Amino acid sequence: MEKERIELKTIFGFICLIFAVAVVCPLLTLLSKSFILPSGQIGWGNYVAVLQNQEFIASLQHSFAVSGLEAAITVGLAFMLAYGLHYTNLPSKFKSFVQVFIILPMFLPTLTYGFAVIYSLGKQGLITKLVGSQLFSIYGFWGLLISYVIYTLPPAFILLYNAFKYVDKHFIVVSQIMGDSPLKTFYITSVRPMMGTIAASFILSFFLSFTDFGIPASIGGQYTVVATQLYMVMMGAVPNFQSGSAIAVIMLIPSIVALGLLRISERFNFRYNKISTFSLPKDRLRDSAFAVLYILVIATILAIFAIMFVVPFIKSWPYQITFTTETLHRILNDHSIRTVYIHSVLVAGATACIGTILAYAAALVNTRSKLPGICKTLMDACAMITNTVPGMVLGVAFLFAFTGTPIQNTFIIIILLNSVREFTTPYLMIQASLSKLNASWEMTGALMGDSWIKTVFRVIIPNTMSTVFQMFSYIFVQALVTISAIVFVTGARTMVLTTKITQAQYFEKYDEVFVLSLLIFLTNIVVKVVFDYLANHDDIVLTIKQKKNQIWGTKRKKKQAMTSKPGMQEANI
Repeated sequence: MEKERIELKTIFGFICLIFAVAVVCPLLTLLSKSFILPSGQIGWGNYVAVLQNQEFIASLQHSFAVSGLEAAITVGLAFMLAYGLHYTNLPSKFKSFVQVFIILPMFLPTLTYGFAVIYSLGKQGLITKLVGSQLFSIYGFWGLLISYVIYTLPPAFILLYNAFKYVDKHFIVVSQIMGDSPLKTFYITSVRPMMGTIAASFILSFFLSFTDFGIPASIGGQYTVVATQLYMVMMGAVPNFQSGSAIAVIMLIPSIVALGLLRISERFNFRYNKISTFSLPKDRLRDSAFAVLYILVIATILAIFAIMFVVPFIKSWPYQITFTTETLHRILNDHSIRTVYIHSVLVAGATACIGTILAYAAALVNTRSKLPGICKTLMDACAMITNTVPGMVLGVAFLFAFTGTPIQNTFIIIILLNSVREFTTPYLMIQASLSKLNASWEMTGALMGDSWIKTVFRVIIPNTMSTVFQMFSYIFVQALVTISAIVFVTGARTMVLTTKITQAQYFEKYDEVFVLSLLIFLTNIVVKVVFDYLANHDDIVLTIKQKKNQIWGTKRKKKQAMTSKPGMQEANI
């Protein structure tokens, strides 16, 4: 047991070292930079200059306005979508179909959202051509609002959908017996138990849009937001790192406030002693209304992103609308594109491997160890910090912290940034799985003579392989689509697909934007399908491992038998 403690202490120390180097030190460096004035003196001057800048104040107001309205719309829509999947008698296959199509936008970088809206609803857009006239101006507020809603709908939907699983529907009958009106029954049995999750979804949606760089970079126009303001200050013709560091720190303040609000919202969560099974009454009107809602939402998503599958096969949209594969071949045969694609897949794969190991190790310390409570609290704190700090802020912190170091302008810095940035969700996933396993397995392994590490690899990991596959695919997809976090740390030699899209946008190569987006989308779909299959058939992995152990066991027995022969013993002597 003492050896177990040594091994766990080593893992704990390694995780703390990673987060100290990749999170704490960069953020402290960013904070210190924000107080260093251009003259070299220390003071509040950078903050005063930023807060007196009317352009920054306007950008901040724009961000709060569009993100606040977007979050309200997204949460309302996501709530109804999730509610309908749990409280209707629609066919199960149709419900599965709906879930798949709602989360499809998650497989695309946010840069693509803006271009999809432009090419769909712009003056020469696909939908505009079908309708006959442009419905509204898509640059600025309305374009951002539509794009943000599409972007934040999948994570808000997933959060609410999963929470609805733990709401006891039996209370619907109780409320009806008590004589409550349908509206009151809906509030008491569906809205009230979900208030904490609704608040969490609102905060999640708000900050996803508030800190995103990709969408405003493509469709923001003259309607500047705080993310584009930070980018222009840091990466403009004349970079101003002092003002940039101050803006980045200011962007942290709403995140800290949000963390407090999340703590408060947890008080509104219901705890049921038991979740009763309940058969919903038949109601064709209700089911038909939700079916129409789902069809409208899916049709809207497909209509906006359909252009992504059209432009790569058109000679020159919208001027020469003739089918051709010339554009696709020209772009895919470009050696630089192939190189960037390979780099992106390798970076996403390495990030998924390292991120999965890091999250798994931290969850082991939290759920499968007898280390002091402070150690477990620190693991939760790591998850809380990485979930709170906006990607752009962490990217700026990395820029300041690692400039001049050996890992500057290398893929290592991108992998490290992505690994800690995407730590929280995989950590929570595996923490939930590990906490459900038999707590005595390590003790049983020790009694049988196995070390703690051997028990983990032989027993614990095989019984959580389903979650491991889900963790890997989640991190891979997020690493392949991210732009806000890495935009400040990539260079010409370390370019990935999302930064290549940014470059293509700058040179107005919009056909290249959609081809690269299509590459990202198809790659993520393949990875998601493969790892979902493995997660649902993790017995295949266990079977392969058992056969491998049998083969090695047979070889070991043969070797022992050969060395036990008299001739072999004499030869050995």
